[in-house]
Amino acid sequence: MLLSEHKDLKLAIRSLPEKEKDKLLLRLIAKDKVLTEHLHFKLLEDEQDLADRHEALITLIDTGMIELLNSRKLTSKDTLAKMRGFLGQINHHFKVTKDISSDIELRLHLLALIPMAFNESIFSPLYKFNEKLMVYFVKSTQSVLNKYYRMHEDLQFDLREQLNDILNKIYTNKSEAVARELGLPKEL
Repeated sequence: MLLSEHKDLKLAIRSLPEKEKDKLLLRLIAKDKVLTEHLHFKLLEDEQDLADRHEALITLIDTGMIELLNSRKLTSKDTLAKMRGFLGQINHHFKVTKDISSDIELRLHLLALIPMAFNESIFSPLYKFNEKLMVYFVKSTQSVLNKYYRMHEDLQFDLREQLNDILNKIYTNKSEAVARELGLPKEL
């Protein structure tokens, strides 16, 4: 049931006493963890807290990638799993902060660190993960590009070099065919 479809419900909610509305609001907020965290961020935190959250995620990504790269046998399957996990954390960060700039910066940082060159044989069971990683990497880059195009020109200028490095990474690896198929530019 959508609230917009029930005008009478909206009116009834507005006519509730202030104390009753507060009580209902707090009960509703408690049911959604992300909404609770978003409201905490919006009402109780400031720019320094945003910077702290951003730095904490950068550190988490850096240590996770160091662990991945130092593992005994680096595979595309493990890389894909790490990448998905980190992108999930970045998505959560964006849902809480609604800060597009830090969202793009975190994504670019992750994409720059993800290894792409795997020499897995076509007969290897890991080969399918290599293909999945390439597609996922390119689609993630395309998602970042779509957000990038909606940003202000000054902010775009600051991120252009990083994006060009990632596009170069795509076009110098086996993911070039996927990038062409999705219409990714070679350079901005």
